[in-house]
Amino acid sequence: MASIAALGVGSGLDLNGLLSQLESAERQRLQPLAQQKASYQARISAYGKLEGALAQFQTALGSLGKAETFAAVKSNVTGDAVTAAANSSAVPGSYNVSVTSLAKSYSVATLGLDDKARDLGAGSVDFTLADGTAHSVAIGADASSLEDVRDAINSAQTDVVASIVNDGDAANPYRLVLNSAKTGVDAGVQSLTFNGMGGELSKDAATEQLAANAQFSVNGLTMQSASNQVDEAIAGLTLNLAKENETAVITVTRDNAAIEKSVNDFVKAYNSLNSTVRDLGDYNPETQVGGRLLGDSSLRMVQSELRSMFSETVVEGSAFTFLSDIGISRELDGSLKVDSEQLKTVTSDQLQDLQSFFAGSDVNEGFSAQSKGVIDRLLDENGLIATSTEGMKSAITRIDERIEREEVAIARTVERYRTQFAKLDSMIANMNSTSAYLTQQFDVMNAQLGRK
Repeated sequence: MASIAALGVGSGLDLNGLLSQLESAERQRLQPLAQQKASYQARISAYGKLEGALAQFQTALGSLGKAETFAAVKSNVTGDAVTAAANSSAVPGSYNVSVTSLAKSYSVATLGLDDKARDLGAGSVDFTLADGTAHSVAIGADASSLEDVRDAINSAQTDVVASIVNDGDAANPYRLVLNSAKTGVDAGVQSLTFNGMGGELSKDAATEQLAANAQFSVNGLTMQSASNQVDEAIAGLTLNLAKENETAVITVTRDNAAIEKSVNDFVKAYNSLNSTVRDLGDYNPETQVGGRLLGDSSLRMVQSELRSMFSETVVEGSAFTFLSDIGISRELDGSLKVDSEQLKTVTSDQLQDLQSFFAGSDVNEGFSAQSKGVIDRLLDENGLIATSTEGMKSAITRIDERIEREEVAIARTVERYRTQFAKLDSMIANMNSTSAYLTQQFDVMNAQLGRK
């Protein structure tokens, strides 16, 4: 940089400025490469957008390929005895549920103490559950306050939870309360003893609540459960027992609205994909701007695959052969349109045929599997999108390598100009020095000869 700054000193010419202009002119050779690189990067971004739209459509197709999609049910509960949640394995029907008693956990409190932080002395808390599980919690003399006993019990096991309450008694308000962590008879505490600790801890029998199983019936069949959440009493239904001595009627029906939504979601996903494909490949004559993949061979192949998917896919072994049979038609712009009334009728009257069309059977593939196979091939790691993207990345790598070579060539050219300018600067400086010397000699001679 020092040599550049010194250019022009001898000649008085703006050689640094001239050198900068020449370098800028040389760097114009990089502009087409930069534009080409930006074009490739835009194509990679466009391939990513196309890939995302294909993936969303793939997900929608996958949902329609599952038999449980067409087994969607909903439940309605009349009465306060229970609440219910249904899954796809629930069988439509009506179920009468009567709750006699709810499941309860074991609970007991100790007699009160005056201070929850005062050490009581060494000892242990021993208890056994109804299922035979036994625990013995040792209490050290230097950590034997009511708070320490609570913490020791909770740290040693998870079957029983200890806490401290203040009942407001003027003399001895602090009580240790033990609750079984689960409801049901087997989780209840069968025996409980406080050993040592100065004999200050003892069970208050009046506060003891025994564990109990829930007692209820379904359509007259008597049942019991250790938990108030019951999963197996009615297939496909989770019951939450809510109130004792109450009844409820659970009605399970086919959720046609959910099934129709799955079909509509498939149409929406395809229309979004179709819109993306059109935007990437269209040309706007008004703005004279084309899509990022205008004229791209990979995009044309994707369009061809999508067209064939809807025009050539035929489902064998189903009452329906084409999408149009269930109320889905193609518009002029390639998008899909749903005839809601026809779809509603098909879902209501021919649900099994609708399932066979989309999800297929043990013998024949459905529309979902056939179409998903097309999308899977496009999205495969060695598929069309991936190879096109890798091709663009390789082209960018080659451009980067070419830019590096051009940068080296430009640097060499500029250095050559710098050397030539330095020589020119030196030559002009010498010529200026010689001119000044000759002018001085002529002035002396003219003075001697009396010439002005």
